[in-house]
Amino acid sequence: MLKSLFRHTVLAVAFAAASSSAYAAEEVYKLKLAETWGPNFPIFGDSVKNMVKMAEEMSNGRLQIRVDSSNKHKAPFGVFDMVKTGQYDLGHSASYYYKGKVPNTLYFTTMPFGMTAMEQHAWFQYGGGQELMDEVYAPHNLMAFPGGNTGVQMGGWFKKEINSVDDLQNLKMRIPGFAGEVLAKLGATPVNIPAGELYTSLERNTIDALEWVGPSLDLRMGFHKIAPYYYMGWHEPATELMFIANTKKMEALPADLQAILKVAMRKAAYDMYVHSYAESAKNWEIMKSEFPDVQVKTFPAEVITAIKKANDEILLEKAAEDEQAAKIIKSQQDYLKLVRVWTDISEYGYLESVAE
Repeated sequence: MLKSLFRHTVLAVAFAAASSSAYAAEEVYKLKLAETWGPNFPIFGDSVKNMVKMAEEMSNGRLQIRVDSSNKHKAPFGVFDMVKTGQYDLGHSASYYYKGKVPNTLYFTTMPFGMTAMEQHAWFQYGGGQELMDEVYAPHNLMAFPGGNTGVQMGGWFKKEINSVDDLQNLKMRIPGFAGEVLAKLGATPVNIPAGELYTSLERNTIDALEWVGPSLDLRMGFHKIAPYYYMGWHEPATELMFIANTKKMEALPADLQAILKVAMRKAAYDMYVHSYAESAKNWEIMKSEFPDVQVKTFPAEVITAIKKANDEILLEKAAEDEQAAKIIKSQQDYLKLVRVWTDISEYGYLESVAE
């Protein structure tokens, strides 16, 4: 018995050593990743670091990824093009930043009045969302994958209170994506500004208001020192970042390394959602206790009604103008109609039933 056990142990160790030697003899693949964020950017940048670490560990060192932050490549909103052309192999950014280049990319980050994070993840993986994203990105020599969710975002920091639709007239606000188009329809002026310039832009009155994320990231940015009104969200109920890969570079990797990279991306995306949720809970408590002058507001019903009407009108326009957009919009709306029934019964129903 002991001899047999010893023999099997020796064989197992020998096999592991041989496997390790075989891996060591195999080629090491070095990739470059460009991220939209600055160096050591919390939560967003952490998800990239986690992905890189997991990919290297699971590949036994055969996958090594160098990360260049925006201070290195100097193009925070240029990640799409840099990966497309092969200047970088991988990227981490947000899909809706590139609607000016490829309009139908904006649907894969989040949509106003749309799905929550869990609903959206279900749509990506089991409701056809990933396939539609593949369809949009494939012509550009790109593969795109969910890259981490912030959950429900807050509606933004405002220097002045919003009491009516008229208060949106000529309001210059940092707000990207579809929501920016919605506010523009109501008379506001949406702009997109890199994270590192947000505080200064608000402080110098370059903008009148901004939305960034939520307590997970907003508090450390110091916006509450300048803009005292913090509004509840409507525009980004589930903001999903993205990992992108140059298709030719991805397909040149051995099949096992392609699989490892995809698994690392998915795990890092999940970890970012959990991290963001935890930080929001912690920072909300800090904000309420240490900065009681912050006034948390809900947009008046009149304003939300006008925003929703504008949102629906733009969706109809985009669906009428573009067959691919129509397909994506219909897929999202159909899935939301299906999944929201269960969300109401399960999540909302639970919270309502145990509320004091």
